[in-house]
Amino acid sequence: MQWIVRRQGPKAAPDGGADPHRCGRKARAQRADRGPGRYAFLPWLFMGAGALSNIIQGKSGNPWLAGLGLLAFNALYVNVVFAAFSPRLRDTRYPIGALAALAAVTFAVALGFGGEWLLFFPLLSLASGTVRTLRGKPFAVWLVALSGTAGVVSGLQQEDPWGSFGIGYGTFLSGLVTATVLSLFDTIQELRATRQELARSAVEKERLRFSRDLHDLLGHTLSVVVVKAEAVRRLGPRDLDAALAQAADIEAVGRQALTEVREAVTGYRKGSLATELDRARSALDGAGIESVVRQAGPPLPTQAEALLGWVVREGVTNTVRHSGATRCAIEVYADDDRVRLTITDDGRGPVGSDASDADGALPVPGAATGPLGGTGLTGLAERLAAAGGTLRSGPDGRRGFRVAAELPVGAGDLADAEEWAG
Repeated sequence: MQWIVRRQGPKAAPDGGADPHRCGRKARAQRADRGPGRYAFLPWLFMGAGALSNIIQGKSGNPWLAGLGLLAFNALYVNVVFAAFSPRLRDTRYPIGALAALAAVTFAVALGFGGEWLLFFPLLSLASGTVRTLRGKPFAVWLVALSGTAGVVSGLQQEDPWGSFGIGYGTFLSGLVTATVLSLFDTIQELRATRQELARSAVEKERLRFSRDLHDLLGHTLSVVVVKAEAVRRLGPRDLDAALAQAADIEAVGRQALTEVREAVTGYRKGSLATELDRARSALDGAGIESVVRQAGPPLPTQAEALLGWVVREGVTNTVRHSGATRCAIEVYADDDRVRLTITDDGRGPVGSDASDADGALPVPGAATGPLGGTGLTGLAERLAAAGGTLRSGPDGRRGFRVAAELPVGAGDLADAEEWAG
């Protein structure tokens, strides 16, 4: 039977088209997240309907001049609001210039005609709240000065003190509310962008962690395969049974590597120190290196075993590939507080920095004042540091090389290392 899988698009309506209700809800939610737009401020121009009525009824002293003033105010108001919401103009000086012209027209018509024309002060304040480059301390100073001046002008034009207070208070409140609401939506947009950036950063960090783990995993596995393949080639002509045993080991290592890669991809791979010690012993024996493994102390937490397992894996890989050693000792000692792992061989150490860069091996022995190493041990040093531990490496006396890792075994100390351990 053949199965056909189709990728589902938007939920279909009964007539075969996309569900209009679902698309409409999504579009409305996106618009709500962006906050009010420029068209939301145009209906406030109806506050000038009283001035238009005065012109039509001939109550204004000079109807033609009043009509030009009303037309100029409306045009400049729309210009300021549209410029404040334009991505190209909102961060320039243009909205400030347009706002200055709007203020001049507002004061001119308010002083010249009074009455209903005083309502243009709240409109001027509302337009001021949309200008981004004016926000902050300059806007606070401007808003207080504008509100006070509006109250004074209103008091000069009419004898009602409460009317003057209403104009001043309305001017202050309209600008304050507009600027606060728009600033709030801008902050929401910034927080959303920051959250998306953090999500992208977390994905990149997880990819880096996974690539390091996969590099360490495959590097060690392939090293064991190469060593055992060389053993098969050496033993084949003179000891067929031993060569077949090494070939069986290659098959077992390959199958185990496939399992570990699958588990690593799905994110469920758990490191076991005992398993890594057994693999290390097998790899060393296959390379003709005498192995000595000692372990003492209480059982370790899963995270500690995973981190130390990576250290064993990387250290033994370096010994097998580059040391030329005849003997390698791996010692693990733990108590209730800390665990210490040392890998010591009698070889010559790494052969050069080039190999280090390519294989994750240790650099040329030198002054070991801190964690040394190429890609592999550098990453392990970061992992142990995240768990409160240390990783040091360097020459061991006149001949040989040592890798020493120390790690706290408390659950609290390893909380931050769980993501490193995978």
